[in-house]
Amino acid sequence: MYQRTVYHTPVARTVMRWLALIIFRCAGWKPAGKRPSIPKYVIIAAPHTSNWDFLYTLCLAFILNIRPFIMMKAAWFHGPMGPFLRWLGAIPVDRSRSGSVVARSIQAFMEHSQLVLMVPPSGTRRKVMYWKTGFYHIARGAKVPIVLGYLDYRRKVGGIGPAVYPTGDMAADMDVIRSFYRDIQGKYPDQAHSPLASAKWKVPL
Repeated sequence: MYQRTVYHTPVARTVMRWLALIIFRCAGWKPAGKRPSIPKYVIIAAPHTSNWDFLYTLCLAFILNIRPFIMMKAAWFHGPMGPFLRWLGAIPVDRSRSGSVVARSIQAFMEHSQLVLMVPPSGTRRKVMYWKTGFYHIARGAKVPIVLGYLDYRRKVGGIGPAVYPTGDMAADMDVIRSFYRDIQGKYPDQAHSPLASAKWKVPL
């Protein structure tokens, strides 16, 4: 599940970082924040409303020297794109086996001294009313923090926000997370969930 990627290849990583900087600047984007100093964490990628999010998120990871494994819908890995996406650090997720994904991710955190797992909490770029909570169950089960990553298309700023340590009180923790994303706008705002939606949580990814 967690295989060797471009992040483990120094020359390729350097080339990709420069390419990411060029893409970011040409598109008018600016990076913000810095890489967390903690060795293991789950990072949220939100809001997720466009396929462009993956490109900009990947660029941001290279720019800030973050080396995440990125969860993506399994359908993206069909055909020749599969090996390339895995090389970039993407992990196919079978939504019909949600419990398995959470359990395997927790186990991976236990087995590695350093691990960053990126999860889009909406689970899809289509309009959703509530976030899926797989990221929360993974972080709590592995006893690691949730780092708040974002892409704000209104300001064209992508960055890293604070870390939230799961307390077990999901409603309270999610209120803290939602408040951070309240003023952050995705590419298609009408497809994003409302950060003020009532506390209703779906099953893990």
